[in-house]
Amino acid sequence: MTPGEPQTTENLHRLLPSVDALLQLLPEELARWGHPAVTDCLRDILGGLRDEISAGASPGLEPAVICITLRQRLEAGEVSSLKPVINLTGIVLHTNLGRANLPQEALDAVVAAASQATNLEFDLATGVRGDRDSHIEALVCELTGAEAATAVNNNAAAVLLVLNTLALNREVPVSRGELVEIGGSFRIPEVMQRAGCQLVEVGATNRTHLDDYRQAINNNTALLMKAHTSNYRVEGFTASVTEQDLAELAHGHDLPLVIDLGSGNLVDFGRLGLPAEPTVAEVLASGADLVTFSGDKLLGGPQCGIIAGRRELIDSIKRNPLKRALRLDKMTLAAIAAVLKLYRNPETLLQKLPTLRLLSRSQDAIRSQAQRLQAAVAAALPDCDVVACECLSQIGSGALPVENIPSFALRLTPRSGEDAQLRELASRLRSTPVPVLGRLHKGSLWLDLRCLEDNKALLAQLQTLAP
Repeated sequence: MTPGEPQTTENLHRLLPSVDALLQLLPEELARWGHPAVTDCLRDILGGLRDEISAGASPGLEPAVICITLRQRLEAGEVSSLKPVINLTGIVLHTNLGRANLPQEALDAVVAAASQATNLEFDLATGVRGDRDSHIEALVCELTGAEAATAVNNNAAAVLLVLNTLALNREVPVSRGELVEIGGSFRIPEVMQRAGCQLVEVGATNRTHLDDYRQAINNNTALLMKAHTSNYRVEGFTASVTEQDLAELAHGHDLPLVIDLGSGNLVDFGRLGLPAEPTVAEVLASGADLVTFSGDKLLGGPQCGIIAGRRELIDSIKRNPLKRALRLDKMTLAAIAAVLKLYRNPETLLQKLPTLRLLSRSQDAIRSQAQRLQAAVAAALPDCDVVACECLSQIGSGALPVENIPSFALRLTPRSGEDAQLRELASRLRSTPVPVLGRLHKGSLWLDLRCLEDNKALLAQLQTLAP
């Protein structure tokens, strides 16, 4: 195009450099990302520029500008969508944020298992195929008193596998007050249906008696089941049947009792100053034949579901073809084994296991932390009032969500008092390199510090907000 010639659409199209010409300018990019990826990205960029020109725009067509755009796109494609965040929501075991943080021992075990061949299903003593459950079964039995144990990829899968093994095409009485819905709209009745058994609802939502179970038992009853309502609570005019009474009834009819404990607690929470929660050992001692529970809630490990109890029942479950579809990989097994080993030493457990360490932090310690941070946070957010104040943390959205523990927070309130400014503040904090997540409550953004163990990590993110 000669100087002074009008920039028509046709002329601009002719100015677009070719893919081959641009590739000559990108030797480093070709070496880093490969010819196919660079070529496809260039074609996509040039296609977009053609569309802009056809729409009447005059985009920058210089090869240097196009090369910069290419590098930005390819680098952005390398960034993982799964990124760490700073959890200041006040929910320690937050389902949407991945629940339990793993201890260093588990991380080291995962790296070791992932980076080389292991004896996952190989018996080193005999030289023949082994059982992958052997890496955790003895630990689970030691800590719970169970005769045997197995593990699958989450607790819903554990319940599914138990029911499909022991109650296929048969009936299972469950109290109406225990037909829970867990995260993602997964409901106990639907899990039971997929397991191939028939749910028999007994009692009422708020009151269920032993006689309700007794009347539901017939020749087609496979087992009795009780689900621990770890993600809600029915209060007021209520009644439920204890594990001991239900076990006596089940065993009197030669039926197994299955308890879906959910959260999977292994220690006495009362000694930690936390709300009471039954342990797996207590439930088994009460007469339950099988207990299912999560590995990534109160237990503090990776996502998995553990089934513990009578050996003959566990052996039947292991023979179910579904077990292979639901089994754990070597990295998860390595992580849960490392976490279970920490429970062997109660004196160091709180220090080493993040879940219990965070849950047991004192309000006084968190108050001091808030007071130390207050001035720095206020300086980073001059458009907000920053106040250190008491609050209540939740143990978890899927584990004791109605139980609160005293905590301390920094309450951020935009001086404008406008809701739009409050939401914009929350959005700004979510957009930092390591997103900062709080909770909106009564016209303020609350940063509950219970889960913050590194003050510098928060301040570093706030510094990125400076104009």
